[in-house]
Amino acid sequence: MSPLSPILYLASASPRRHEILLQMGVAHHILAVPSPPGEDEPQLPNEAPAAYVRRTAKDKAIRAVQWLNARPEKPRLPVLAADTTVILDNEILGKPADPLDAKRMLRRLSGQAHQVHTAIVLAYEGKLLEDISITEVQVKTLSEREIDIYCISGEPQGKAGAYGIQGAAAIFIEHISGSYSGVMGLPIFETHRLLQTAGLPAFNRD
Repeated sequence: MSPLSPILYLASASPRRHEILLQMGVAHHILAVPSPPGEDEPQLPNEAPAAYVRRTAKDKAIRAVQWLNARPEKPRLPVLAADTTVILDNEILGKPADPLDAKRMLRRLSGQAHQVHTAIVLAYEGKLLEDISITEVQVKTLSEREIDIYCISGEPQGKAGAYGIQGAAAIFIEHISGSYSGVMGLPIFETHRLLQTAGLPAFNRD
């Protein structure tokens, strides 16, 4: 079996998004375009959390396209970008600055239901095609010992809301309503639908 030719660029260094695309049978190049300084892009004044995640996903796609346009030697392929945001009480819980910040976030999530929004954008033939996954996640009541042990592991760093559902934090999740892959960072159903809309081979196992 010969390897499939990539059909798009994934504008993300996230290993989880890469793995999900492989699971879908979508051959791709990884395009790790440098992001602005800091863990998260700042929220604009009066910007709602739901609007923020859509904007940041779109910004990632635009930056990637601009980066490619400045490098004509690169193959011209569509660009897929995504951004994931944890929202509790209409407030964004981004990536923790340090272990103390991670503990603060986990204490806030303890015993509460929150939403995970993952926006995806496909830059294709001069257009930006968009979709979004919204999932409700119920976290059990966490003890201080559980929070301490989890933070010592280092897993919360670099993750929105200070947890990764695909890792050790899975034991904290009582229930989800929505997309498990969306909470991981790339919703399979919505991504497949976006690729189909663009006429791209969205499922290919040949």
